[in-house]
Amino acid sequence: MRRRRLAAELRRLRHETEKSIEDVAAELGWQSSKLSRIENRQIGISTADLRKLLVAYNVEDRAYGDQLADMARRATERGWWQSFSSDVVPTALANLIGLETEARTIRSYEPELVPGLLQTEAYARAIMRAWQPSLTAAAIDRRVEIRLARQDVLRQTGLSPQASCIINESVLRRTVGGNGVMHEQIEMLAKERDPANVTVQVLSFNSGAHPAMAGPFQILTFHDPGDLGIVHLESAMTAITLEQPEELRRYDEIWGSLQARALSPEDSRVMMRSYALRYAGHF
Repeated sequence: MRRRRLAAELRRLRHETEKSIEDVAAELGWQSSKLSRIENRQIGISTADLRKLLVAYNVEDRAYGDQLADMARRATERGWWQSFSSDVVPTALANLIGLETEARTIRSYEPELVPGLLQTEAYARAIMRAWQPSLTAAAIDRRVEIRLARQDVLRQTGLSPQASCIINESVLRRTVGGNGVMHEQIEMLAKERDPANVTVQVLSFNSGAHPAMAGPFQILTFHDPGDLGIVHLESAMTAITLEQPEELRRYDEIWGSLQARALSPEDSRVMMRSYALRYAGHF
């Protein structure tokens, strides 16, 4: 994520000088492919090379230069999730966690299950068993540990992203792990929250057809105003990240349509508590 932000800044600075990649590369005696790969986040950049670029871009603000240099150094730091092996935290998941830790907003639509950032331990464990029945208890424990650790991003005072979740009513209807697990999970979803931190809405069955019937997605935006954000899509075997402006615009439209169709957070809370009572055996 830091490499993403740094690359965006370097592209912006080059555009402000009205120089092409070839112009800058020739000025510094670099191959054009080197600068292109830095701007496209394929490789990092050393502090020495960064300073050369800042000279080429006529950047005289020393504090700003130091900020970029610090970003370049920290881009090589390992996140907590990178201490796990790739069979436990595959590349796609590692990338998503890194993006979540730097996000300003996270918008999620889930038609089948509670979003990972809001799952209880028991619900997460049941989901893991259903997804991969061949996993050992120890392997499931590791995956649940990672899922719960991801949720810390919503508990960082003053730094947490604003998370907005829309779940299909089928998420509430589908029993995962038994009635007790579902009661605990839905009670957690329905609790009062600061809307500046987390909001949960339900897309009821009565809402009919909608534009997200193709499947779940996440939209993440970041603090850099020049960064348009990303859309994260997952399947059983892989995950892809969409970044093109027209792709982001389409998913913004889909999100707006879902919000218009979904119950308000207050009405969603009423529906969720009704389901929680059912799982508790009250009716």
